[in-house]
Amino acid sequence: MSWHRILTVCLGTGWLWLATAAEVYGQPQALPPTILPGGPPGGVNGPLLPPPVGDAPVEPGGFVVGPPPRAVAPPLAEPPGPALSLPPTAWTGPWSAPPTAWTVPWSWQILPDGLMYRNYLAGSEEPRFASQWVHDSRLGGLWDVTLGGHVGMLRYGTQDALQPEGWQVDIDGAAFPRLDASRNLDSCDFRFGIPLTFRQGPWETKFGYYHLSSHLVDLYLIQNPSALATRINYVREAVVWGVAYRPLPDWRLYGEANWAFHEDGGAKPWEFQFGVEMSSMQPTGLRGTPFLAVNGSLRQDVDYGGNVTVEAGWQWRGATGHLFRVGAQYFNGKSEQRQFYRDYENFIGGGIWYDY
Repeated sequence: MSWHRILTVCLGTGWLWLATAAEVYGQPQALPPTILPGGPPGGVNGPLLPPPVGDAPVEPGGFVVGPPPRAVAPPLAEPPGPALSLPPTAWTGPWSAPPTAWTVPWSWQILPDGLMYRNYLAGSEEPRFASQWVHDSRLGGLWDVTLGGHVGMLRYGTQDALQPEGWQVDIDGAAFPRLDASRNLDSCDFRFGIPLTFRQGPWETKFGYYHLSSHLVDLYLIQNPSALATRINYVREAVVWGVAYRPLPDWRLYGEANWAFHEDGGAKPWEFQFGVEMSSMQPTGLRGTPFLAVNGSLRQDVDYGGNVTVEAGWQWRGATGHLFRVGAQYFNGKSEQRQFYRDYENFIGGGIWYDY
């Protein structure tokens, strides 16, 4: 039997059970009185009825001598089992507390709201909208921008947008331009990915493909002619696997490994990243709540060196899980602008971030 037939049978059985329960509870008002023998003369409803059988003495006129039958209401029907107690869920329905043995059904959804595996808050190459104004100890002022997005395409799971469960195919992409202190564009990296994600309870995982490439821009090459000789065609075509765990609803620990099956321009196959986040998963309203995020990465192309990023500040989360943050950022390690992946950077500043 296919899944949609099973779902139809289950829904039909549930409605039949509810209809039966309503009929049982309403029975005392719907049934007529039951006639029982005995009781005081005259009964409760007036005239006496002739006895159905037997040789009881009868007075002239045909009335029964002795106690007449009396009309009484039937006893109330007992409820069919214990009262319902429904487990809490993210949706609102006719029950204030839905049943522990009952779970929200999974269904197919096109373009669903919410993500099973959300972006790493302190990840430097995550697809989002963001802008950071920082000061580097060597380069001076920098303006790093992220122009991208991350959305669900197809889901088989629950319909909760904040903390959904099930399987989901996503699509993401972003450009990462960097401007110098004079607001001249130096370089721009591009990323595109298709992850398959899963979430149930405190566990989240993703497996997918992504492309990353890095480019120097024309203005930078004009201003730095010698850079043309050292320009690289940095490219990664990789598969990625990530796992996250939430010991508490607002805390997440994660780790990720990705392996490039095609690389160029100095890229090497292996990269790893890991981190911890504290971020409320519930809608915050206008007041917002604080957040904290730490991310570390290790890359084979710099002999398994890497970098660490720390972000902290204030956040606002909407009803569909979209997140806006304002805060401070600290970065130390090898550059995430892959044209300069060998360069050491150490900067601090502030930024804004919008995640899907």
